[in-house]
Amino acid sequence: MKFPAQTRTRDYWGYLFILPSFLILLVCYLIPMVMDVFFSFTSYNVIQPPRFVGVRNYIQMANNRYLGIALRNTVVYTIIVVPAQTVISLAFAVILARVCNNKWGRFVRSSLFIPVITSMVLVGLIWRIFLATDGGMINYFLGILNINPINWLGRKNTSMISICLVAIWKSVGYFLVIFFAGVMDIPRVLYEAAVVDGANGFQKMMKITLPMLKPVTYLVVTLGTIWSFQVFDLVYVMTGGGPGFATSTLVLNIYNTAFKEFRLGLASAISLFLLLIIFLISYLQKKGFRED
Repeated sequence: MKFPAQTRTRDYWGYLFILPSFLILLVCYLIPMVMDVFFSFTSYNVIQPPRFVGVRNYIQMANNRYLGIALRNTVVYTIIVVPAQTVISLAFAVILARVCNNKWGRFVRSSLFIPVITSMVLVGLIWRIFLATDGGMINYFLGILNINPINWLGRKNTSMISICLVAIWKSVGYFLVIFFAGVMDIPRVLYEAAVVDGANGFQKMMKITLPMLKPVTYLVVTLGTIWSFQVFDLVYVMTGGGPGFATSTLVLNIYNTAFKEFRLGLASAISLFLLLIIFLISYLQKKGFRED
């Protein structure tokens, strides 16, 4: 029989164990969010104390043409990256789980995961060198094929595509591991029953694999969308938002507004706008993937 005093003592120990994590969450997430809401209604430039200006920052944000360009670029980046990395990682996962589940497959999985653990800044620097107009590896191989050098990062019609391809290359390995775990968790008896019923590979993919991977796909798409809307370091290192504003993104716009223009109140308002967008998209994705 447990006495009330013993139960209370055990509860106190439980609270004590979760206290460090709660303090980290409070200091690193909750307090900054509250401060962000506060600063979004002020004019603040770090040097002078914040001055309350009401909704002026939100009005300026609505009339900011460069913010609209950054939002458009971020949406384009997300539309390109998220479907591509989802389909490619799913294809690799199915192949490695059902066809190459051996030493060669494990080697491929490990190789594809190397870009994931590499710093995004380092990845951006390496690919900026590879994509350089003069002396870049990509243009060197194009020269062997008698193709003129391409200014990959200096032209509006190629700079965003180049960044998207690098982002896909870096993230495929991470989502491959998630999909691979999901595929391996599907009972093989379902495939055996489908073979008995005369189903071919495409039918098994559409009727068994994809439906069983629906929760995993929801996770992959949601994470990919959130991370795509938060893209910053890759763009900052490779193009800095250029040429012009062709690759400027929302987070890069927040960074420039806060730390180059020193308009932290407006930057706080834009960051809340970004939070609202991510929340709405995540909600719609949850509704779209909801079980019938």
